[in-house]
Amino acid sequence: MDAVNSLIVEWGDLFWTWAVLPIVVGLGLYFTVRSGVVQIRLFPEMFRTLTDKTPRGSDGAPQSVSSFQAFTISAASRVGVGNIAGVGTAIALGGPGAVFWMWLMALIGASSSFIESSLAQLFKVRDAEGGFRGGPAYYMQRGLRARWMGVLFAVILLICFPFAFSSLQANTIADTVSSSFGTDAGWVGPVTGVVVSLLTALVVFGGIRRIASVTQTLVPLMALAYLLLGLAVVAIHIEQLPVVFGEIFTQAWGFNEVVGATFGYIVLTGVRRGMFSNEAGLGSAPNAGASAAVTHPVKQGLVQSLGVYFDTFLVCSITAFIILVSVPDLAGASRGIALTQGALVSTLGEWSNIALSIIIFLLAFSSILGNYYYGQSNIEFITTRRGILPAYRVAVVVAVLVGSLASADLVWSFADGVMGLMALINLVAIALLSGIAFRLLRDYTRQRREGRDPVFTRDLLPGVTGIECWEDELTVTGPLDLITKKRQSQKHRDHLHGAQQ
Repeated sequence: MDAVNSLIVEWGDLFWTWAVLPIVVGLGLYFTVRSGVVQIRLFPEMFRTLTDKTPRGSDGAPQSVSSFQAFTISAASRVGVGNIAGVGTAIALGGPGAVFWMWLMALIGASSSFIESSLAQLFKVRDAEGGFRGGPAYYMQRGLRARWMGVLFAVILLICFPFAFSSLQANTIADTVSSSFGTDAGWVGPVTGVVVSLLTALVVFGGIRRIASVTQTLVPLMALAYLLLGLAVVAIHIEQLPVVFGEIFTQAWGFNEVVGATFGYIVLTGVRRGMFSNEAGLGSAPNAGASAAVTHPVKQGLVQSLGVYFDTFLVCSITAFIILVSVPDLAGASRGIALTQGALVSTLGEWSNIALSIIIFLLAFSSILGNYYYGQSNIEFITTRRGILPAYRVAVVVAVLVGSLASADLVWSFADGVMGLMALINLVAIALLSGIAFRLLRDYTRQRREGRDPVFTRDLLPGVTGIECWEDELTVTGPLDLITKKRQSQKHRDHLHGAQQ
């Protein structure tokens, strides 16, 4: 078993190093330049659109989940134990300099997140409950007319997120409970697994709206709790903060690191761990982004870019500062969660270990919910047969139960490698469709310059097929005179035709 695991790890490292990472970085830089650095230029817009009111249907009910709820669903999946274990591992392996490359990857990757989530919004469809669903599989079929590509992507995502990664989150919960309470009793794993499975069932059998209502409470709560712990640690070691910032930058670019073989390792460690954490360009977050009811696809693209910042610059940075101000000497340091736990306990005492365990539970449980929704969206892409969705829900609950008891090493290594393949498929798709996303961005910025709340209808993209939910004559913002609406649409069409010429 160890030999198989080593082989999978070696294959995964080569695949990510020589195939996935260069394409991720290259496309991220291309999207950044072509969009006019949208992830920085429209940063204030991200917060404005996050609090937009949800468009309502003719019955007065919200059309789907809100922009903020879609943000929390994707954040629930993004912000998991990887923000604690992954950052701890990156620092233990690559030193403080790895943090700089995680930050840089988030800044570049936010442009990729903008493109993929804007496309997911554009090509979303209506579900049986009257809401919206979409994601990479949908824009592969509707935008590229390649259903086979969408099905392949959907199958790989199902293997990775709702099954492999969710079972690993459950495994982390069980291990943390055991270590925090100082017991190796055999009943801890099964009891923890049953409790987490029941909680998962209570939420996922309630559908997307229940998932949204839970995540919009859990995500801010766990972020605030973790932020307070981190600030307490930094305050106690405040004299170390300038030193830590200096090490993050100098050990990323320092002379010894540049000329030595360790430079490439530091870069790869930081970039890869950052990608695993914020998921920019991987094709997972757009599944949540497509569920939101907004008046323009670009709005959710901006919100999902903000999600990358939230994950890396807030949650991951908290972990980095907890470790670096508390553990000045990383020689022989533990990896993963153990490094963060040790840093907290050495500063705040044993009680902080219990507090971290509760936070880890919230992180892992919210990730299970986010992963589940990604899978549901892709199950419904593959088939709409009755009975499939309830069976899928049961399978996810069982995976959570089994995951709390199983050995995680082999599953973790396998999922990491397969996720690289999923990312590669998505990156090819968004590269081919990026021209459409840039046209959407031009329309959005034009409307903002005119002082209007941007509204999109599908007649504003003549020649683009496969758009279902952005009806030409449907007023998505409330009562509006139809003649005025048509005049606005014609004006936008003329502008877009002129931009193309």
